Amino acid sequence: MRRKKEKKKYLLLFTTFLLILVGCTTPDKTEEISEQPTDEATEETIGESQETATTEESISEELTVLGEKLQTPWSITKSDDVFYLTEREGTIVKIENGEVERYEVQLEEELSTVAEAGLLGFVLDLDFEENRAAIAYYTYEGKTGPTNRIVRLVFEENTWTETNLLLDDIPSGDFHHGGRLALGPDEKLYATTGDATVPELAQDMDSLAGKILRMNLDGSIPDDNPTSDSYVYSSGHRNAQGLTWLEDGTMYASEHGNQANDEVNVIDAGQNYGWPIIEGEQAQEGLMTPTFTSGPDRTWAPSGMASYEDKLYVAGLRGQAIYEFDLGIGEYREVITDYGRIRTIYIEEDHLYYITNNTDGRGNPTDADDRLFRIGLSEFE
Repeated sequence: MRRKKEKKKYLLLFTTFLLILVGCTTPDKTEEISEQPTDEATEETIGESQETATTEESISEELTVLGEKLQTPWSITKSDDVFYLTEREGTIVKIENGEVERYEVQLEEELSTVAEAGLLGFVLDLDFEENRAAIAYYTYEGKTGPTNRIVRLVFEENTWTETNLLLDDIPSGDFHHGGRLALGPDEKLYATTGDATVPELAQDMDSLAGKILRMNLDGSIPDDNPTSDSYVYSSGHRNAQGLTWLEDGTMYASEHGNQANDEVNVIDAGQNYGWPIIEGEQAQEGLMTPTFTSGPDRTWAPSGMASYEDKLYVAGLRGQAIYEFDLGIGEYREVITDYGRIRTIYIEEDHLYYITNNTDGRGNPTDADDRLFRIGLSEFE
């Protein structure tokens, strides 16, 4: 009897040891870290106007909420004291004096509902105050599946309406749509496109996928583009979602890596940034390596970005932070945390504005999310 009890005792200990060992085992790293497809959802009604419960509420002396209860916002732009934000489900939000107004967008094509898709990039026309026009990038359901296009919108009678097609048939897929629009210091329009989950397209110069594009504001190709009769400004991008320029005109882009290896790159006309041949810290002759990379063991999932003096500020989705990249010393640090996923950044004078993206199906939203914040850049010193 004693031997049977001891045998049971040792068997129980051995079983417990095996359970602990299995529980501590790390699974294979098969999931893409930066951005995974997910279903999107929204509950608020198109056209609804609401006042924020916290009109320019100060969270602290440094950080202020300018608008809240946003629905998966993607872009920030500003005219005087008025903000305009796109929401992926197909609305444009105006925020003025703490009041949030949501406007319908009449598009020629039906928005795609695949992961990461929808109404994305947005910039105001240079003559916006006179013509109430803007340019937008959106994903729609084309004949062969999700496709991206760049269009001109005009705001009339409380509705944004697509009036002109600037560029169509930008490849898309289940995810990796790119989508960032920016006006360069040369007053040309720049657009980032994803590889549409077909990596080899980033190296195909006959494809618009996996590129940064450059065009005139009427949709025509500039005479001084790197290749005549081509919108392609740079190639070899996996899924770039941020664009900015320093005061001296140097251009930068942020890019989602595969299994980490996120990048911040100096963008030079006509250069190839390597995807999928190289990524992160890898190097090969004729291919550009990043100024900064998260490396193989960390991800920022970088999206929108902006610059101030000799520093870059990049929004981190999975990283749930704003990263400050100091170009003078070649180092970076987190300057904003604790607000969840951050989609993009806007800098004007000495203030930084940013929007969270906790309602995108991948975050943990609070009742007030998503929100537009303002903070003084001096707080980062």
